[in-house]
Amino acid sequence: MERQKLLIIGLDCATPSLFFDRHLRNVPMLKRLQASGIRGQLRSSDPPITIPAWMCMATGRTPGQLGVYGFRHLKKGTYDKAWIASSSSIPAKTAWEVLGERGIQSIVVGIPPTYPVRPFNGNLISCFITPSTENQFTHPSELKNEILAKFGHYTFDVSFRIEERKELFENLIKMTRERHEVLKHLLRTKPWDLCWFVEIGLDRVHHSYWKYFDEHHKDHQPGNEYQGYIDEYERLLDHDVKEIVDLVPDDTKVFVVSDHGAQPMDGCVCVNEWLMKEGYLTLNKYPDKITQPEKLDVDWARTRAIGWGGYYARIFFNVKGREPRGIIEKTDYIKEREELRRKIEAMTGPSGKVLGNKTFISEDLYPDGYVGDDPDLFVYFGDLAWRSAGTVGHKRLFLEENDTGPDDAVHAKQGLFIGTTKQQYAKVAADSESAIDKKLKGNKIQQFSIYDIYPTIMQHFGLELPKNARGKPIKLSK
Repeated sequence: MERQKLLIIGLDCATPSLFFDRHLRNVPMLKRLQASGIRGQLRSSDPPITIPAWMCMATGRTPGQLGVYGFRHLKKGTYDKAWIASSSSIPAKTAWEVLGERGIQSIVVGIPPTYPVRPFNGNLISCFITPSTENQFTHPSELKNEILAKFGHYTFDVSFRIEERKELFENLIKMTRERHEVLKHLLRTKPWDLCWFVEIGLDRVHHSYWKYFDEHHKDHQPGNEYQGYIDEYERLLDHDVKEIVDLVPDDTKVFVVSDHGAQPMDGCVCVNEWLMKEGYLTLNKYPDKITQPEKLDVDWARTRAIGWGGYYARIFFNVKGREPRGIIEKTDYIKEREELRRKIEAMTGPSGKVLGNKTFISEDLYPDGYVGDDPDLFVYFGDLAWRSAGTVGHKRLFLEENDTGPDDAVHAKQGLFIGTTKQQYAKVAADSESAIDKKLKGNKIQQFSIYDIYPTIMQHFGLELPKNARGKPIKLSK
């Protein structure tokens, strides 16, 4: 049976403020896709992190329902047993797995986390957490040999928190071009009804070069040698999008989506240094070098809470009967938690002004339920404008830079959505810039949720919508 195909172009970290406004000059193809269909901000998951956000999009489930709250997790009831999220951590079926059970085939490339590979009805290349091409990174397994024989290698990610910015950019360009050629090969040679790929390179570019292009960044220096790198990368990405759209059938429906946005990083809050200052965390010995929280010499008999770092902070309490050496009585847990929330939300930054921190508990974020190793508190420092530094040894409360390597940007809650068809796009493809600008002015930016994508896919293929779905199908009519 001939079905209308669905192409989902995933641009990790694509930001509405750039692709809907400031950087439209770099992306004429994306501009025309916007003009031909609908566009909107796509509110991400809480937390708005690559893992779990893409899986929230692919399953329609919240991080709470998935039990995945980031890349690294601390096993409840322990102080140092950390685990890393992978495809094995995802208890729900993805859209391509559900479709595959009904004979609807998919091409899936680079969606995090899809390693280790899970078999389904289609072709898949796994994501950036894949250790190397020595591992099984495709489904079916023979696709691995096909890819390596034709292209010689495959790059899953690049080391991006490094100082060698020129070398990094060369590696990013190489990785993106390589993935693009592989994707074109799959589109030409494999059967598909749904094609969904994610380009992780845009995320790496934002984290590595934001301060170089953005005059609003605290560390921006006009005329720096890397100022044009993001422009160059966006032009490459836009060119690749055009080639992919040109390859698909004329009646294909086309979505462009991102898992979250980006914004300038204002600095880092040393969450454990602050917890020590406030009397929540006590060490037997302060480290003589920068030390991760799970490796600290903690006096648990006098410690009520410890924190983890990242784009948001996770606070773990030391509760009697739950942690091995817990000291907070279960009857005092809520009181302790609410008191700490008030203190965190009243925190002032280096300037003496209130940072605008926001704190959440699982009940707030996941009214449909939650499982797994969720923290006692989720903290968005400066409403995500500040990173959380979980490391100790800085001897101060705030850092100007990231504590785990160079990083110029932090995540923002709004990703983006563009929806159209190739036929609609073809009607405006050759229009002048002034005509496109006029169409865009009348094409308002709508508001969508990351949870709307899954039911939209199901509806597109005529499948029953999930019961109690958090999202709703997106209509492509303006």
